[in-house]
Amino acid sequence: MNKPTPVNQYEQPIGTALPGWQPRPQAQKVTMTGHFCRLEPLSLAHSPALFAAWHRIDDGRDWTYFSRPRPENQQQCDALVAANAASRDPLHFAVIDRATDLAVGSVALMRIDAGSGVLEIGWVNWSPLMKRSVLGTEAIYLLLGYTFDTLGYRRCEWKCHSLNMASNQAAKRLGFQYEGTFRQAVVVKGHNRDTCWYSIIDSEWAALARGLRGWLAQGNFDLKGQQRRPLAVFMQQSIAKS
Repeated sequence: MNKPTPVNQYEQPIGTALPGWQPRPQAQKVTMTGHFCRLEPLSLAHSPALFAAWHRIDDGRDWTYFSRPRPENQQQCDALVAANAASRDPLHFAVIDRATDLAVGSVALMRIDAGSGVLEIGWVNWSPLMKRSVLGTEAIYLLLGYTFDTLGYRRCEWKCHSLNMASNQAAKRLGFQYEGTFRQAVVVKGHNRDTCWYSIIDSEWAALARGLRGWLAQGNFDLKGQQRRPLAVFMQQSIAKS
């Protein structure tokens, strides 16, 4: 049975009341540790490893949907990493592969609205060393846990170029819900970008977290690091139980 829509003194429909709501804490430069990876506040010390990781292939195809091209040399990489490390929003993190203790990618929390309890995961910059590995999924799981469990936020967003199929597929795989496409949202590198919007809200997180934890469990991977069961199976089972 649907609850009646709240109305104000003028009998106009308004949003659900949030009694006792208080602004949430600001996201901070913290370290988050999982089984396979660790997220550290980005610093210039990560630049050499990131430059090497981003140049594991001979071209810049992984940077097509970013607003800037891949750094061509270590000096350019140092300048980019230093600028990102100094930023508070976006708040950048390095992804550390715990098997090697080296930075293999970076990611950020951004558009942080503590008053409404909303933020976005963006600047998802996985190097070839992270592709088709458990590291990317665990990195996003750690950020989602920090967003909902530690900070107590209500909503986490994911936005991407409508033509970036890998990012759109990743959002759906991780449990983000598609909300629509903002047409002609921005101009990037002289080209139009339509932006797809996705989100997870706090009421959905518990079920998604169970599914992600189940998939990330060390028992779900063989000695070669190959998954025994796909994430979709764990997500479907967890959501069905919620």
